Order: sequence, then structure tokens, then C-alpha cells
Amino acid sequence: MKTRIFRPTPYTICRLAKLLTRGELVAVPTETVYGLAADALNPIACGKIFEAKGRPSNDPLIIHVSRKTQIQPLAIWNASAEKLAQAFWPGALTMILPKTPAVPDIVTSGLASVAIRMPRHPVFRRLLREVNRPLAAPSANPFGYISPTTSQHVKDHLDGRIATILDGGPCQVGVESTIIDLRQPRKPVILRPGGISKSQIESSLGIRVIQRSPGRAPKGTIEAPGQLDRHYSPKTPLLLYRSLPQNLPHDEAIVFYKPSSGIDGDKTNKFSLTSDGLGSTAAHNLFALLQKLDRGQWKRIHMELPPVQDPWHPALLDRMRRASTR
Repeated sequence: MKTRIFRPTPYTICRLAKLLTRGELVAVPTETVYGLAADALNPIACGKIFEAKGRPSNDPLIIHVSRKTQIQPLAIWNASAEKLAQAFWPGALTMILPKTPAVPDIVTSGLASVAIRMPRHPVFRRLLREVNRPLAAPSANPFGYISPTTSQHVKDHLDGRIATILDGGPCQVGVESTIIDLRQPRKPVILRPGGISKSQIESSLGIRVIQRSPGRAPKGTIEAPGQLDRHYSPKTPLLLYRSLPQNLPHDEAIVFYKPSSGIDGDKTNKFSLTSDGLGSTAAHNLFALLQKLDRGQWKRIHMELPPVQDPWHPALLDRMRRASTR
């Protein structure tokens, strides 16, 4: 199978929408990371996602919609979901809701709930409107590997496994969406941190929100995507530090959170995650830098953790911890 990257022209959008309605896969840009899309109501098409990624069947998929009217046939809506949709959609927030029988079990891994998001990326939104169907779309990478934030990342790792990639440029956010469990609307739980923070959600809902610590769900069950202990992982061993040690070997990559005196002098194995010290910049750069370093011949990657006070700290720490788990 030959894998091709397509520019988002009107002709291409129309052509790829037809492929999706016929049950084919298309890698798509979102504001978070690139996704591997299929018709969410076609279980055979969704099965191709699991096959192409090597994804285990117990890891559910997120369904993406272009408008709220597409949700009623899929999930049981509630007042908390409405408030968050008004505040953050379209955007990087995924909601876990009770599902309807219309959603194939392969999408939810047999769970009684479904994950739904309305993305913001203009190219993906054009495709969603053209196909006029909800699309399931986990990250477009081999299962467990670093998430892709450019179309070339997708081609590098899924070349020959899929036929079509829609290029929408580098992803703006750079890490996956915040996932919030709204099965009990008055007791919301953040299952995966992202760019939309706990404090933002609490402000919109007017109630306390629980944020689940990184790691698996209780009793080892998986309630939503992105809950495995090891995920987003480079092949090169990744080690994390509050403060980077001195005199690390020259054949091992050293990643400072932001430029510092530690980068002065010999820069051959020294990198920084952010040029301005902002968590949003670090999130945008994280997976792209890990992709770059993993293509090098480094024996290990040593990475400085973000400051605790940064609003992006929970999302960055979550991705770094999972990426470093061996």
C-alpha cells in the first residue's frame, strides 16, 4: 500500500469524505495531534483503525462531531455537558457520556459510555461537515508510540499501513485533549489532563471537579483513551528530573525545560523544550521534539520537568510520565 499526503483543497476534502463513507481510513489534522479517522458508526471501518495502529481492543476511541445535533443519536446529554460545550467547544475537550445503542461496541470497547469531542481545527471541521457523519479518530501512530503533530510524523510511522493523510500543518496544541467523565454530571472527573485545565472547568460548571492522578483507572479498567501506564513513548529510554544532573554523557540527549546556562558551550546534545518558558509552548513542542530525538542515535533522553505552578503542568507531567515508563 502506498501512503500519500494530500493538501486540503476543496477537491481533496470531497474525495476523502467519499473514502470515509466507503469505510476507508484517513489520517486527519486536529488542533491537538493528528488522528486516524473512520466512520464511527461503521464497525468494520473502525476495526481497520485497531489493525493499522496495532491498538488493543480494550482501548476505546473518541468520536468527533461537527455539530451538537450529531450527539443526540450517540450519547445521553446532560446539563454539565451543555455548560462545557458552550464554554469550550469546538476545542480540546472530550466528554465521557452514557452511550446509546447506535454506537458500535468496537468504538467503546464494550463500555456503556462513549467519548465525544467537537474539534476546532478548520481543515478537520471542513472534512467533518463534508462527510456529514461522526468520525472515530485516535492518534495516527503505532499504538503506544509518540503522538504525531505533523503529517510527516504520520507518514514516518504508518507508511504502508494506511493510504491517505490529509495535511493540515503542525498541530497548534500539540498534546491530546482533556478528557472529563460526565456520567455523573454533579461529580465530574478529569480522566486525562490537557490544555483545558481543572480550574477552567470548575469555573464553567460552578462545582468541584476531581482530577484523577496519572495511571490506570481503578482496578486496572480503562474508562477512556490515554489511561495506560506506558503511552506516547519513544524507543529511546526517557528519564525525568526536577533538576538535571551535571556531567551527563555526550551521547545522551539533555532537554532543558527552557533555555538556561546549562545550554551554553557545547550544544551538540543539549536542547530546550520551550524558548519562552510557557507551558503552552512546551506542549506544542513536546511530541515533535521527542520524535526528533528518537530519530537520533542517543542512548538516553534526559528531560527536565515543567514548573509545578505552570497551568500546563498536569498535562505535561502526564505525557512525560507515561512516555518515560518502561
